[in-house]
Amino acid sequence: MESIHFMRALCATLLLLGSAALLAAEGDAKIASRPLNPGSAPNVPVLDEERALRLSQSVVNHPVGDFTLLDRDGKPVRLADFRGKPLLVSFIYTGCFEVCPTTTKNLQKAVTNTVAVLGADRFNVISIGFNQPFDTPSAMKAFATQNGIVFPNWKFLSPAMAIVDDLTKSLGFSYTASPAGFDHIVQVTLIDPEGKIYRQIYGESLGADMLVEPLKQLITNAPVAQTDAVADILDRVRILCSVYDPKTGQYRFNYSLIVEIAGFLTFFLYIAWYIWRGLRSKKLPGV
Repeated sequence: MESIHFMRALCATLLLLGSAALLAAEGDAKIASRPLNPGSAPNVPVLDEERALRLSQSVVNHPVGDFTLLDRDGKPVRLADFRGKPLLVSFIYTGCFEVCPTTTKNLQKAVTNTVAVLGADRFNVISIGFNQPFDTPSAMKAFATQNGIVFPNWKFLSPAMAIVDDLTKSLGFSYTASPAGFDHIVQVTLIDPEGKIYRQIYGESLGADMLVEPLKQLITNAPVAQTDAVADILDRVRILCSVYDPKTGQYRFNYSLIVEIAGFLTFFLYIAWYIWRGLRSKKLPGV
């Protein structure tokens, strides 16, 4: 009887763990569009993940060039104009219908909570459209409107096509065209008041805590160096559960990962149950 109860509990546990793994995998899959294994789709361009991360980290503590871009009204804006306060920079492309809007909305939530703690006049935010010539001032304006961005300290900027490469390299941002749009690293770059890159913040799911602490460090002149937990960062940023389907030209969820996880958990729990049962039988008299 007790064995039956134990097996029922085991099944319920596996169901909960499987559901949690599915939700986590789906959440990660929204960070970027890329195949799980580039070898399974050799003709699909993908971002070199390790190289992208190395480039991203290599610009930390380096000054950002003084580029001139256009705001939503077509007026020129220099990056140097933002010096004197910490600056958050994100890259988006307006033709994106999943990752960029989601990332922007998550950044909006984080900025909202950060403003509540630090105030809107203590830092600035800019989103840059890297897909030129399509991310025009009018396209960026429409993107900001569609995503409900109304902060006075948040600008949406369009660079000239001629400076996109230099601008993205200066900020450690990497991207490559793919059938699904662009495969790109998802990051927010934090620039200090002097114009140097202070920290790279990775992933789609930004929290206020990821912004508040480094911003407070800069505002109070108490900087703390970015940690070197690159492996942990990469595990969170990379896409583990999407595969490219050449028939549809799109990326889909890879359910085989869940099967592998469930199989591993089943084996692990069975071994634990077997050991528990053996220990229990030794303690019971007459068994």
